[in-house]
Amino acid sequence: MQESAAILVSRMSAASRTCLVVCDNQGVGGYLFAYPSRLGAVLDLGAPFLVVAEPDTLYLHDLSIAPRANGRGLARALVDHALGLARAQGSTHAALVSVQDSARFWHGFGFAPTPCEKGLDSYPGDARYMKRSLQPL
Repeated sequence: MQESAAILVSRMSAASRTCLVVCDNQGVGGYLFAYPSRLGAVLDLGAPFLVVAEPDTLYLHDLSIAPRANGRGLARALVDHALGLARAQGSTHAALVSVQDSARFWHGFGFAPTPCEKGLDSYPGDARYMKRSLQPL
């Protein structure tokens, strides 16, 4: 499921405020690529980000933590920071496609599986659309 360097660069350009990277003295420790979207819109794997004019959802497309950085809370910090940015910009939801049996992981961030009519065809068979509210509790 690795995507090309060109597509990653295009995504960072399209959504620079919500593509986050953490670094330490050894280099990149983790990243989260996300972009403003609409609830229910699923980006095909390998496609450029399509940032909409009036987003209501932050779509988390890819989160990765380097093995050497596991256990340091980087995933939590990246996701929490991105969700805070989305709230500040008026988004009411966050969504993602869970792959590689990661639904339980995302459930820990408050995401729940949600029916999705289309858009999962380019993902592996276990892909699930998940969403969560960004409204204050």
